[in-house]
Amino acid sequence: MSNTFHRVGNGPHPVIVLHGWFGDSHAFAPMEEALSGNEFTYIFMDYRGYGGMYSVTGAYTIDEIAADTLTLADSLGFDTFSLIGHSMGGMAIERVAMLAPERVRMLIPVAPVPSCGVTFDQVRQSLFDGAAESIENRKIIIDRSTGQRLSASWINWKARYSIDNSSKTAFAAYLNAWSNTNFSSGIQQAPHKVRVLIGEHDPTFNASLMRSTYLSWYPQAQLEILPNAGHYPMNEAPVALATSIENFLREI
Repeated sequence: MSNTFHRVGNGPHPVIVLHGWFGDSHAFAPMEEALSGNEFTYIFMDYRGYGGMYSVTGAYTIDEIAADTLTLADSLGFDTFSLIGHSMGGMAIERVAMLAPERVRMLIPVAPVPSCGVTFDQVRQSLFDGAAESIENRKIIIDRSTGQRLSASWINWKARYSIDNSSKTAFAAYLNAWSNTNFSSGIQQAPHKVRVLIGEHDPTFNASLMRSTYLSWYPQAQLEILPNAGHYPMNEAPVALATSIENFLREI
């Protein structure tokens, strides 16, 4: 089985893009017009329980996402490829690189959850646990993760999009996957080129966290902070994000 996806471009450098907890394969749509299809082939993949895979069941784990990514790469004939991952997708691309290090050319984590997972206090744990059933919880999470600076209409749209494009079962299970998974000891001092992109208004996945994780674990890691963005730079600063991504990809 290959996961559903959509393609942007037909360039010689394949790039597989993995979405976040509130997204699906179209989560990066606002920046797609800024991508260079002559240089790169972008493959935006759905996870099981999301988007075109809404009704497909699974274990809903980071390992499953990584395995499905490699299966999709095989089906598309990609011997080597780069990876972009947003939020929990950032953790997933690290796992892909661990499983098939010789195939991965570059990692570009965007506002990523690092491979050590995250720790919630009791209040935040309750908020996130309730998000599968409650659109209000989703709105609070989105608002806080973007610095409480964006319009209510956009926050409402983002929360509704996640409800419409992910099954409740998968959404709830993936919370455990990205928050409680920890394989960081296996990737420390990894050789991959890594370019971490974060928004200046992201209160959690911020520069301090990135320096203590990605920049400590990967000797070739670099960090860029995107102005006027929080946890969703593909929505908040799409052209700037696309430009930074492709500047990095051209370094290969």
